[in-house]
Amino acid sequence: MRLILASASPRRRDLLGQIGVVPDAVDPADIDETPHKAELPSVYAARVAAEKGALVAGRHAGALVLSGDTVVAAGRRILPKAEAEDEARACLSLLSGRRHRVFSAITLIDGKGVARHRLSTNIVTFKPLDRSEIDAYIASDEWRGKAGGYAIQGRAAGLIRAIQGSHSAIMGLPLYETRALLKAAGYSLD
Repeated sequence: MRLILASASPRRRDLLGQIGVVPDAVDPADIDETPHKAELPSVYAARVAAEKGALVAGRHAGALVLSGDTVVAAGRRILPKAEAEDEARACLSLLSGRRHRVFSAITLIDGKGVARHRLSTNIVTFKPLDRSEIDAYIASDEWRGKAGGYAIQGRAAGLIRAIQGSHSAIMGLPLYETRALLKAAGYSLD
């Protein structure tokens, strides 16, 4: 059974490797990821994961297609995948000393076109960050392209006081849920 990963994220490939899964191909989905007006972060994450999966499944008849999306949210506000220093700085300033949610949605579409979805909801608490800590993190450049302007698997781990939920989901792929979906679809994990 062929498995297609509908993501360009090297983190997702590495995370799959942790549970012994190597996709047969990687085929990223290029979709419009603009949130709909008043769309809740959890709904947005689930919708984007499903749309990515549907697009890529259309290109790989008969294969399993795994897609995902991870969203960092402060209340109802969806934080960007920071591409510029000012975006990352604004995200870190907003998250400083407070809790926020990380929603990690996955969709698995089987060879018959049946889609299964899971959503992992996690809480991350940053310590209060002073200007020098934010400056040092910005200088590391690891925030670039990361939801909420940080990567929990990197230097930001030293700035995070607590997490509730799945570490792998915060990184970008909830492994427990992914494994369960793959097993339910008949994918061999042994």
